[in-house]
Amino acid sequence: MPDYDDDLRLAHVLADAADAATMDRFQALDLKVETKPDMTPVSEADKAAEELIRERLLRARPHDAILGEEYGVEGTGPRRWVIDPIDGTKNYVRGVPVWATLISLMEEGEDGFQPVVGVVSAPALGRRWWAAQGGGAHTGRSLGSATRIQVSRVNSVRDASFAYSSLTGWEEQGRLDGFLDLTRACWRTRGYGDFWPYMMVAEGSIDICAEPELSLWDMAATAIVVQEAGGVFTSLDGAPGPHGGNAAASNGLLHDELLAHLGRRS
Repeated sequence: MPDYDDDLRLAHVLADAADAATMDRFQALDLKVETKPDMTPVSEADKAAEELIRERLLRARPHDAILGEEYGVEGTGPRRWVIDPIDGTKNYVRGVPVWATLISLMEEGEDGFQPVVGVVSAPALGRRWWAAQGGGAHTGRSLGSATRIQVSRVNSVRDASFAYSSLTGWEEQGRLDGFLDLTRACWRTRGYGDFWPYMMVAEGSIDICAEPELSLWDMAATAIVVQEAGGVFTSLDGAPGPHGGNAAASNGLLHDELLAHLGRRS
């Protein structure tokens, strides 16, 4: 199996730099925010963090391609870094501390591009999670102070904690009835939002989560962390990995039931 230690160390260095840049502007009274064509916000901090990561990748990995939320694709080849400079921009611009920089390395294989390294860094929460293919999933402040994480062993939806971002999108996709049925069937539901539910699935504090509309940069890093923690990450239709435009993540034991509710359309 390939050794991704150097790539993982680089991803942490990139996350450290992004954390410094984003925290410097977090809750700034003069933070500049624009509206993108898809009507989602983008702040000067989003752009600055992605530019910083791209600059460092171009020096450290000049032959690798880069895909970022704010500046698109640059380069070609069998290795691609995927960046979401601030996942949770709406929280960021309102001063809510639930946001993170997502950094993933994807490699091309028989099943197309799949994530092999992922770092999820949430500096306002004082949390970071990461994983590399075959190396398990971990949390901690750095590589040197890490704790391995694993998904829960809850095996019944009636005992499960289910997290989601919001109600937006479920009705548009004709999945609202299944979503509501699942919330009624579960022991507990919470709308934590964005990257955080996937990390809680990975560390076993919740059992299932899902979102109806996502982009690759929202999922690449979180997918490998969930998978390396022993969980399952698919689209709502059951396609493995982060390419389906939406996501369902679980401890594995509950995945069939999760998809049975959310995979059907009304």
